[in-house]
Amino acid sequence: MLTQISKNQTRRRVHERIRKKLMGTSERPRLNVYRSLNHIYVQVIDDLKGVTLVAASSAEAKPRTSGGNLAAAKAVGRNVAERAKAKGISKVVFDRGGYIYHGRVKAVADAAREAGLQF
Repeated sequence: MLTQISKNQTRRRVHERIRKKLMGTSERPRLNVYRSLNHIYVQVIDDLKGVTLVAASSAEAKPRTSGGNLAAAKAVGRNVAERAKAKGISKVVFDRGGYIYHGRVKAVADAAREAGLQF
């Protein structure tokens, strides 16, 4: 009988492979994306210090709307970029978290770029 590998296990393997090559520093922290069914979470991380510098998510929105859509992903991308700019961060390394660069992940990246982050 064939065993089925879950999509999340595959994503985690891809993410581990990406993380071997990618690292956030003080000059260029890592912009990490985590996507759940209902929300999307974004963090700007300095891996050398092991510190999250900035974070934003669709779960923290005041009118508690679903984060499973493109509009929420764009809002989260703008929020994280504005918060990063306020902390003096302008350049980041994008970490897609093992997800395909499509849909909500791409919307976060595009919105962050439009708001002024460079990657």
